[in-house]
Amino acid sequence: MLKPKGFDAVAASLAYDPLELGGHVCIIKNAEEDVSKAGKPMLKVAIDIASPDPQAGYFAARFASDTRENRRWPCVAYVVTVDDKGDCSKSLAGFVTSIEESNPGFQFPWDNVVFLKGKRIGGVFGQEEYMAKDGKIKKATKLFWFRSADKVKDAPVPDVKKYKPQPAKDPGWGSISNDDIPF
Repeated sequence: MLKPKGFDAVAASLAYDPLELGGHVCIIKNAEEDVSKAGKPMLKVAIDIASPDPQAGYFAARFASDTRENRRWPCVAYVVTVDDKGDCSKSLAGFVTSIEESNPGFQFPWDNVVFLKGKRIGGVFGQEEYMAKDGKIKKATKLFWFRSADKVKDAPVPDVKKYKPQPAKDPGWGSISNDDIPF
């Protein structure tokens, strides 16, 4: 058998140390306004682990080793900005408070979120179960919530978020009565 083109790069991307669970001081790599699938305004915030954390640059290294054509930044937080009533969401309030407390003297740039780039913030990481393509339940490390950078190391490791199967979609037959069946 001939060694396939790109084998070394793919193999190298599989051999990485997992991110330690719990709190890490992070740095914002990018921030932009967007809209969720449900039509709600949100912020997309790309983060990485900041120095002097032993795992600083963790997501940049994963991104650099990703050889796929449509690679994406490996850690993006989606912060929905309004709740169902149209008021400020708790997740946005927590994000803004965490970033302002993590960067003394900094005030949230309501008019241009691009100014969040380079700011520090605390991120708490935990594990979430998911259904893999092979049908097995596996775990992925995810950003669960934000904290101020000076308090993030004391944050508890979140409980594992268990996989919940989605209910099967009703094919539309639920409203048929026995009188509708021709046999």
